[in-house]
Amino acid sequence: MIDAMTLSTVLLQAGDGAIPGASEAGPTQLLLAAVPLLITAVLLVGFLWSATRAMPIAWAAAVVIALLVWDVPLDWVAASSIVGVMTALEILFIVAGALILLYTMLQAGALDRINKGFARVSEDRRVQIVLLGFFMATFIEGAAGFGTPAAVVAPLLLGLGFPALAAVIAAIIGHIIAVTYGAVGTPIIVGIESPLSSGRYPAAIAEGGFDNAAEYAVEVAAWAATYHALVGFMMPLIAVAMVTYFFGEERSLEPTREMIPLCLVAGISFAIPYWISAWFITAEFPSLIGSMVGGAFTVSLLRAGYLLPDDEWTFPDRDSWADHWVGDIEPGGEEMAQDGSEEMSLLKAWSPYILLVVLLVITRAVDAISNPIGNPENAVEFTISGLGTFQVGVVLNWNDILGFGALDAGIGLVSVPGFWLLVSGIAAIGIFNMSGEQVRDAWAEAGQKLVAPFIALIFVIAMVQVMLNTGTYYGVEGLAEQTGEVSLSPDSDTIWRNANMIEVLAVATADALGDVYPFFASLIGALGAAMTGSNTVSNITFAQFQFTAAQQIGVPTQIVVGAQAVGGAIGNLIAIHNLVAALATVGLVGQEGRVIRLNLIPVAYYAFFVGILAMLFSFVVFPDLFTILPLI
Repeated sequence: MIDAMTLSTVLLQAGDGAIPGASEAGPTQLLLAAVPLLITAVLLVGFLWSATRAMPIAWAAAVVIALLVWDVPLDWVAASSIVGVMTALEILFIVAGALILLYTMLQAGALDRINKGFARVSEDRRVQIVLLGFFMATFIEGAAGFGTPAAVVAPLLLGLGFPALAAVIAAIIGHIIAVTYGAVGTPIIVGIESPLSSGRYPAAIAEGGFDNAAEYAVEVAAWAATYHALVGFMMPLIAVAMVTYFFGEERSLEPTREMIPLCLVAGISFAIPYWISAWFITAEFPSLIGSMVGGAFTVSLLRAGYLLPDDEWTFPDRDSWADHWVGDIEPGGEEMAQDGSEEMSLLKAWSPYILLVVLLVITRAVDAISNPIGNPENAVEFTISGLGTFQVGVVLNWNDILGFGALDAGIGLVSVPGFWLLVSGIAAIGIFNMSGEQVRDAWAEAGQKLVAPFIALIFVIAMVQVMLNTGTYYGVEGLAEQTGEVSLSPDSDTIWRNANMIEVLAVATADALGDVYPFFASLIGALGAAMTGSNTVSNITFAQFQFTAAQQIGVPTQIVVGAQAVGGAIGNLIAIHNLVAALATVGLVGQEGRVIRLNLIPVAYYAFFVGILAMLFSFVVFPDLFTILPLI
């Protein structure tokens, strides 16, 4: 290890790309930066307020702190909030598509038929968690990402008769191992490669023996897969344990013990091809390959009669369920059983979801398709003075929001998973030959379920964007040219304003931790994902920071940045707007705090063991990997 040097010195030497000034915030600034997060935690987790009630207050707190402490102007805060609104609308597009597909399937009786199909493999709810909550969720995450797995799998579990809260818990926990490679590797390709392709980092990476940031990102992806494989193979068992313990007739882990062989086989059969893919094939498809190979292997064993539990486990009688287990949509039951479902073939019942998966994979893996459907050039562009530049076509972009060149937002109207969920829902109308009345009922139900998550998501992401953009204001050259007076402050007393609220909290954590920093690296990534709901955004925010921190303490950068990528996945377990979106699909908006409370258990498990591995890899097993590089 190298001689002690405060991380603030390292960051200031590193130049613009490494958050200059991030360690210069004093105790008061640090406390105030944490206030929106503290309000969120207290109201959601402590008082079990709904996100619809809590998040407007947290957003208002972030706005006041940005105005009075970071001293950014009101129009900058407004523009940052608009970025959050646009992001929320994209997520709502996904939720809307998932709800339309769900209710179309309900009206057609397809979910009832799928229920009967799973019963032929096993009516045991624990087995269904493994098949749907783990394998199907990880596959959809690998193909689509962006919160799609929970939005698709939670309603399916609900249709099988799961309590709404249990369905969300199982779907969110089950897919976490796949998040780092979600949407065909977006968190790595965009989240790691992009921020390390500018500033001092390309030269530093070249000194480490890598040709470019893309090559370095591939190795980071491989190390992230190593963490996930060694820790995440337990997630099927943890998902089963969470559901059987908290939603069983008695709070006992006894029903979980019988599932240990099946869960371990499922987890390991996923982890091995997943790890091999990350190291030797591609950083884009580990989740897809792991879920396909592991799922096929596990289902074949179950169909042959192996690994099935001796005693069938199900939930208690419906009358004994707690009120907070169920929302506006009744699990299973009459509304999910439609005439004609018995005669429908299982292939026909599944066909809208099969179509969805095919469309998601093709539109992400085939460049000839993915490039044009997300290309802003395939849109009409116009400018409105004082508001910004708009692009309308395959994308809906708002650039230079309120005249600020650094603030852009957009919705990939065709590339976002919500579009293909909607296409699959429309296709289902023809597949099932539905009547106009059935279609109207399905779409009306879906629309009613969007109201509550709309309010919550708008304020959640607006708050996050205000926090993330507080530091950007002083470093924006375009803004300096526009106003003629704004520039990065050279005064050491105010240079901390160049860092945003999240960055000053993260850097203060690293300075305080010193050599034990690798243990906590994944938690910093988790914080970023918890607030933004995105592994990709967490990586973009903290990849440079984690790289620099690793250099400061003299440990391999790939190992620490890999822990960051894993942390971004962990944070999805408690990401508020992901929870809002998932709960909306099962009619249970308002229970975000309860889900966060429960999911802190798998968060603690994952973060603790990833931390232990990071320390062992950094100081014992692989201490001589790419470590100390030039800081300037």
